[in-house]
Amino acid sequence: MTEPMLRGKSHDVPKRLVWDAWLKVKKNGGATGVDGVTIEQFEERLKDNLYRLWNRMSSGSYFPGPVRAVGIPKKGGTRVLGIPNVVDRVAQTVAVLALEPAVESVFHEDSYGYRPGRSPLDAVEVCKRRCWEKDWVVDLDVKAFFDSVSWDLVLKSVTRHTDQKWVLMYVERWLRAPMRMSDGTLTERTRGTPQGGPISPLLANLFLHYGFDVWMAREYPGVRFERFADDAVVHCVTERSGASSAGCDRVPARRYRIEPAPGQDEDRVLQG
Repeated sequence: MTEPMLRGKSHDVPKRLVWDAWLKVKKNGGATGVDGVTIEQFEERLKDNLYRLWNRMSSGSYFPGPVRAVGIPKKGGTRVLGIPNVVDRVAQTVAVLALEPAVESVFHEDSYGYRPGRSPLDAVEVCKRRCWEKDWVVDLDVKAFFDSVSWDLVLKSVTRHTDQKWVLMYVERWLRAPMRMSDGTLTERTRGTPQGGPISPLLANLFLHYGFDVWMAREYPGVRFERFADDAVVHCVTERSGASSAGCDRVPARRYRIEPAPGQDEDRVLQG
């Protein structure tokens, strides 16, 4: 049940959803965004800040600020995160809470990344058990997924799971939010959903649900896999079947505009 539409409001954004989103953001903590406001500072005028956010989201006048670029080391280079302002993290979490129940009901049972009640250890345990059953695996890693995912396909995926126009509208605004670099310059973006915001993991899972999980279930119904965000392991009986699967997965890669990570020779077929 949602609250009755308030007079003068274009969108039905429940106040309770905003409050629940704040509690999640506060619990998760995190660094400041471009505006420099900490969670503690946001909380000093919590009632006013949450009401202002709800009022703007309900009227359609909410626009997110830029995300702050933060580089963290990773194997072979640096991963650039995009940290939203605290108020934008609350707004994104509002959309996550509105969208998550619908998508969780359709997500594949072998999708483990950033989902309620699931963890990397769950994926590892299932993978270990299946490695005893099948001798070969295809190890997949999508190249720069969070930096390059197609906006139009992400929005198309979201549209399939909600009729709430405000969710789709704000997802598009978050995708288009520019990035403030460490030197102060503002970089416009044309693709990708920067890691660092609450909405990005959900959008990534939704995109890869159709780009990988559904395709695998349709084309290889007997093949088991584990996927954690943009990494996946596919279990195969023989090296030949593994190589065949590795070749076939280039078909959805072209269709959904994703590429294997460099250094993998497209895909790695490994013996257990």
